[in-house]
Amino acid sequence: MMRKTSVILLSAATGAALMLFVTQPRAVFMGSSARAATADTYRQLNLFGDVFERVRSDYVEKPDDTKLIESAISGMLTGLDPHSSYMDAKSFRDMQVQTRGEFGGLGIEVTMEDGLIKVVSPIDDTPASRAGIMANDIITNLDDEAVQGLTLNQAVEKMRGPVNTKIKLKIIRKGQDNPLDVTLVRDNIRVKSVRARVEQDDIGYIRITTFNEQTTEGLKKEVANLSGQIGDKLKGYIIDLRNNPGGLLEEAVTVSDSFLEKGEIVSTRGRNAEETQRRTAHAGDLTKGKPVIVLVNGGSASASEIVAGALQDHKRATIVGTRSFGKGSVQTIIPLGSGNGALRLTTARYYTPSGKSIQAKGIVPDIEVLQDVPDELKSRTDTKGEASLRGHLKNDGDEKTGSQSYVPPDAKDDKALKLAGDLLHGIKNSASAAPTPGGDNKATADRPKAAN
Repeated sequence: MMRKTSVILLSAATGAALMLFVTQPRAVFMGSSARAATADTYRQLNLFGDVFERVRSDYVEKPDDTKLIESAISGMLTGLDPHSSYMDAKSFRDMQVQTRGEFGGLGIEVTMEDGLIKVVSPIDDTPASRAGIMANDIITNLDDEAVQGLTLNQAVEKMRGPVNTKIKLKIIRKGQDNPLDVTLVRDNIRVKSVRARVEQDDIGYIRITTFNEQTTEGLKKEVANLSGQIGDKLKGYIIDLRNNPGGLLEEAVTVSDSFLEKGEIVSTRGRNAEETQRRTAHAGDLTKGKPVIVLVNGGSASASEIVAGALQDHKRATIVGTRSFGKGSVQTIIPLGSGNGALRLTTARYYTPSGKSIQAKGIVPDIEVLQDVPDELKSRTDTKGEASLRGHLKNDGDEKTGSQSYVPPDAKDDKALKLAGDLLHGIKNSASAAPTPGGDNKATADRPKAAN
């Protein structure tokens, strides 16, 4: 019997595979109106075939048939909503690498500067860090090929490759008279989606940048590390989801479950009522009931909003910051066979435990905190949100657009972070009656990088 396999995902900026569903095809009995509609559909497909053949035979230059078909598929999908799309084979492979958060590479975060590759930072315990690659190193050549003229993605792709293969870098380093030639052996690299530090001696700060296959394990590791470092004086945790575009639904569920003892985390609802899926929490709070503050802003989307919405609805955390992006739809990744790429198709909406859809509305924080934005950045620090995207899925009631997404680069200037610390220390915000973390009071008060 035929089986249909689909993979569900959540992400505002890029697609990522989430969760496997296997469903059986349903028997279909068509009446006369259904048969007429089907006949009309086939007539339209014949029209498409006629146009395709006319373009192939009469266009001023001989077109590439593959590109014609891919463009037609892309047009069909992008006409549905902003998150449905076609991925060619390479884009599909790239998405799978991003989803896994694991690949063969060197272990450096890089950016493009003046046409050359600049090292942002080496990742600990990787070929790059072991070879002494340093932040601000400039990479001019890859295996004797000049970097000048390559895009950032092209350079990253060249640095990635099978584990145990070699690559030679030519590096310019400030303070060194001559370029350095460094040969590295690629290794298995894990993208670190969770970073942590101790704040104010007694608070655990955890930053989650994306939801990939490594996120929940990374969260568990950092909670254990922070608990060990801080000990009995630990006041609670700050979970920073600002500018996190989303990722894996399964990871959003397990991260939420890490803070909850019971109850629904999220539900997804498609066109048919029987396709509704509900995910619930299991007993066991990773933080042993410590207070939790979650930071969000206009760049927090999709899987980030699932976590914030679940913890807010269960009154497990206080949400601080600005309204989130508002992406409340679910996409299914449908592979099209070997070498043919995949479809990313919107198949459902998701709802928070209270039954609320955040589509085109976002998560409204318990306490709104607006950052002080430098004058030169004021026109570039707001995200317009899901509601501003052309063709977005509509929601009942007032849709919301525009929300601040600026995060100060220096933590001492971060007003949301400071308020979160004050709440965990029991200090009331003078401008508002700040809620107790986990309570039900409410008040209002760079450059692109790539890892390889």
